[in-house]
Amino acid sequence: MKETNQLRSQYGDDIILYDEQDESTVYRILAEFKLGEQGYAVIQSDELKKEEEVAIFKVSVKQDGELELETIEDDDEWETVSELYDEMTFPADIE
Repeated sequence: MKETNQLRSQYGDDIILYDEQDESTVYRILAEFKLGEQGYAVIQSDELKKEEEVAIFKVSVKQDGELELETIEDDDEWETVSELYDEMTFPADIE
């Protein structure tokens, strides 16, 4: 795993996402990293923060060079990425 900053470089600390009804939500970029060749982003809206939850997405690069967030469809992949983020955020206590 390697930490990256592709989204922050392009958008700053916050990113605006739109839902199916074209409603916008501001998300804070908490972490970005690559696992192998695949990039991931951990983001959090004010609503998710209240619930102490985060959203995790794949980061891909479109042909025009623009970054795109994609939902992680595979449960095993999501679990792996979620656990890696937990380890980054809450390192194991060193005895």
